Amino acid sequence: MSERPVRTGEHFMNGDIACAEGALSAGCKFFAGYPITPATEVAEHMSWRLPKVNGIYIQMEDELASMAAILGASCAGVKSMTATSGPGFSLMMENFGLGIITETPCVVVNVQRGGPSTGLPTLVGQGDMMQARWGSHGDYEVIALSPSSPQEIYDFTIEAFNLSERFRLPVLVMSDEVVGHMTERVKIPHAQDIPLYNRKKPRRRPDNYYPFEPDRDLVPPMANAGEGYKIHVTGLTHDERGYPVINEETQYKLIKRLVFKIRKNADKIIDIKEMNTEDADIVLVAYGITARVAHYTMELARKKGINVGFLKLNTVWPFPENRIAELSESVKSFIVPEINFGQIYYEVERCAKCEANTVLIPHAGGNIHEPKEILEVIRREIR
Repeated sequence: MSERPVRTGEHFMNGDIACAEGALSAGCKFFAGYPITPATEVAEHMSWRLPKVNGIYIQMEDELASMAAILGASCAGVKSMTATSGPGFSLMMENFGLGIITETPCVVVNVQRGGPSTGLPTLVGQGDMMQARWGSHGDYEVIALSPSSPQEIYDFTIEAFNLSERFRLPVLVMSDEVVGHMTERVKIPHAQDIPLYNRKKPRRRPDNYYPFEPDRDLVPPMANAGEGYKIHVTGLTHDERGYPVINEETQYKLIKRLVFKIRKNADKIIDIKEMNTEDADIVLVAYGITARVAHYTMELARKKGINVGFLKLNTVWPFPENRIAELSESVKSFIVPEINFGQIYYEVERCAKCEANTVLIPHAGGNIHEPKEILEVIRREIR
């Protein structure tokens, strides 16, 4: 029986299933993955739904193969996705780099758990945020989104597909176990109300097409395999034809473009949400499930007469360094609660000017912060 890719209406669903439905709403027709807690529900739901909407689900032998498979499907013109958690995310990093240098659109979802190694398979963590940025080798830029609710993971998964197609790279959705497993109301709009971005098609004839010749936005149009275009794809440093050229000049030209196609468009990519920052003495900076605790703590502090603001990182990478720098001119302190021992905290500290103090509230994982521990740090900073 055929089903609709977009299940319009209001539903109660957990974050993992909302993620899968977001992918389907974005036009995803291929999923390759390997089961891993706490991301397995994404794969399970896609294995059930994709065949009913003329899509393909394949369970791979491991996460290395999963990442390779979605790159291949994308090269054939199909929107593709995989989902994993800590150890699997580590295994994907080599082929993630392949996706970066071949400029292959796809989406990778990481439902984070406590680590390192096997760590806490069923409990929450946020320890993969720097791996998201620097996990593969070499110089490159990434886009990573961080949802804090099932509704956001639905919306952000769609946005991840749009960004991947627009800028031609794998895009990360950095979820976590609590967001993945919590059940809340999710509103799914009508298909015609969902903004979708599809990759730029070549304007040149097949006999005059260079697969890595960029437009003015530094992003090359992309022909799909099988459409009559001559396409050479390699993980080696290559010229605009796609052929390996191993020298300093070609390396500089290619890597500079891969980096600056994101940096020059950062203002179009970065998504942050601010509350009460206009008069704030202290600003809480948070992402993922921790953002919900920080938001509640801000409300508690305001009721006690403390001017606390909130900066929510919907986009973690590229990092909103300019906004942090601007806020640092007027606030006394940034407080960064995160479920690790300091990752995004160091980015805030790097971008803040010396007048503003930056305070980390670390958590090793396994549970989320208590509002009272954040409030205690706020009171200490305001003295």
